[in-house]
Amino acid sequence: MSFREKSLWVMVAALTLAAFFYGHAVAYVSHEQFETVPWQAMRVLPPVVFLFHIAVAVLVLFAIIGHIVIALLDRRTAEDERDRLIALKGAHVGGIVLAVGVFFALWLAVLSSGNFWFTQILLGFWVLAQLTDYTVQLKLHRQDA
Repeated sequence: MSFREKSLWVMVAALTLAAFFYGHAVAYVSHEQFETVPWQAMRVLPPVVFLFHIAVAVLVLFAIIGHIVIALLDRRTAEDERDRLIALKGAHVGGIVLAVGVFFALWLAVLSSGNFWFTQILLGFWVLAQLTDYTVQLKLHRQDA
């Protein structure tokens, strides 16, 4: 398994961990708003912004530690043309997922006066697009192996 492939696995794990933490934390913190405010008027509250910062910190910390471990245990191999082509294909599919999410979030913004769901849909599709990008790259790496 190449350094790039191991890096993709680390990023999939880090992004999944951070998204899982953020999703559960937001559901817990926003439960009162879910019960009292109509869905169209929900707003992103300061505790949710704080949770986002923590999720980003978890993501970055996990990614840094994971890449340090990979670098210590494995000699880096130079990136070749195949790796660049695989990265482009993954980015292409991830970009399509992100475009669908942006369209959906903009459509939702027209229907609601609050910013909570718009923000969560955008963030969710951003994470989904990255995970799709990484998954496509891993699949293409495995096909060549």
